[in-house]
Amino acid sequence: MAKDIFFTPEGLEKIENEIEYLKTVRRKEVSERIKVALGYGDLSENSEYDEAKNEQAQVEERIAKLEMMVRNAKIIDEKDLNTEVVNIGSSVRVREVDTMEEDEYTIVGSAEADPLEGKISNESPVGSKLIGNRVGDVVEVEVPDGIIRYEICGITI
Repeated sequence: MAKDIFFTPEGLEKIENEIEYLKTVRRKEVSERIKVALGYGDLSENSEYDEAKNEQAQVEERIAKLEMMVRNAKIIDEKDLNTEVVNIGSSVRVREVDTMEEDEYTIVGSAEADPLEGKISNESPVGSKLIGNRVGDVVEVEVPDGIIRYEICGITI
């Protein structure tokens, strides 16, 4: 049985747009490359044809993966969230206890995670430790360099 994949409404829309792009634009581009490569003759030594067929397989694999994600999608409804407890969909301001450095993270499903944008997965070490805690709680996260302690300073939606 496939596990649920959590999405914000925006994240699901992004995935659906990518599926549409792959099906309508990329498939046609790759199909054209295959047609052109077929025109080069002997397929046994036709690297353009091999590359185009490999690209076609990658596009189809990506479409299948994204469609599976959409089938198992659970939408995070902001109406179900509150600022009392960290949950998927919450934005959390934390302070590292030892350095007093502050960061803000938005907890999202693993398919939507983008650490460079401050979106961390609910399955990541930090995300999983923050979920279920409240402002003022201190959580310990095991990282390769040891343990980092974060104090939760604020929760927003």
